[in-house]
Amino acid sequence: MFKTAAGHIARMLTIAGSDSGGGAGIQADLKTAHQFSVYGMSAITAITAQNTVGVQGVFPLSPEAILQQLTSIADDLGFDAIKTGMLGDAAAIHTIASFLTERATCPIVVDPVMVAKGGTPLLDPADVKAVIERLLPLATIVTPNAPEATALTGIDVQSLADCKVAAIRIAQLGPQMIVVKGGHIATDIREHELAVDVVYANGTFTYFAAPRLQTAKTHGTGCTFSSAIASCLARGMEPLAAIAAAKTFIHRAIAQASTWDVGRGHGPTDHSAQPVFTAHFRPGAFYLFDGDRWLEENRIV
Repeated sequence: MFKTAAGHIARMLTIAGSDSGGGAGIQADLKTAHQFSVYGMSAITAITAQNTVGVQGVFPLSPEAILQQLTSIADDLGFDAIKTGMLGDAAAIHTIASFLTERATCPIVVDPVMVAKGGTPLLDPADVKAVIERLLPLATIVTPNAPEATALTGIDVQSLADCKVAAIRIAQLGPQMIVVKGGHIATDIREHELAVDVVYANGTFTYFAAPRLQTAKTHGTGCTFSSAIASCLARGMEPLAAIAAAKTFIHRAIAQASTWDVGRGHGPTDHSAQPVFTAHFRPGAFYLFDGDRWLEENRIV
């Protein structure tokens, strides 16, 4: 396990739902934390019955049950970074936000999970409003995909330019850094199809791009990405370096699972992928991952 500068094992808390299929939710988060040599803990917000085909049932836990889990962890184990995922309903979101306000002094990564991979809605409009009003102002980093960015801003996010506009709008809601993920956006640059994540902070855009992988093994990618960021922050890494490490990890995890025969739908990724750590990234630059390392490129986006 990785030890922080303070001399203790790095700890990451995930506040999210349980995925019976093992590919997303707290299962993905804890596998990811372990791969980053970080001690993972979980507060379960809901139990889901799901597989690679879809979600068959969602059974939310009460706010009281969620709060007791969080309090038990905070009173004894502590945490160096926190990640939130599927949170259930507005009552749970308000409870979690109040806990974070009172007890969390570490980085918080908000993955605004709203729709399952198979298309099942996980939040209604009142719940989304609670995320916007209570959770986003607490976020160190928020990691929406294109549909989630649309839900948060009302902007129809269909292009890289839309991602930039949405990122600015989300920044006005309070988070310190926004990562609009490019997995749903088709981006062709110099005849190469790339998945480009748009990072926005302090008025500056930074871009992390990787070749798009043609595979259905994408279940739990958002959970894995956000928990990888949180794990890196728990290790004490700078935010851009944490995002880059998470991007390389999820790229490799998808690629390594491309030949897996697991389930009949959107299969899981391979959480045994090897992380890649790079110390420094320059805000405002465009970075391309070539499979082994990040290359800074002179591109106007």
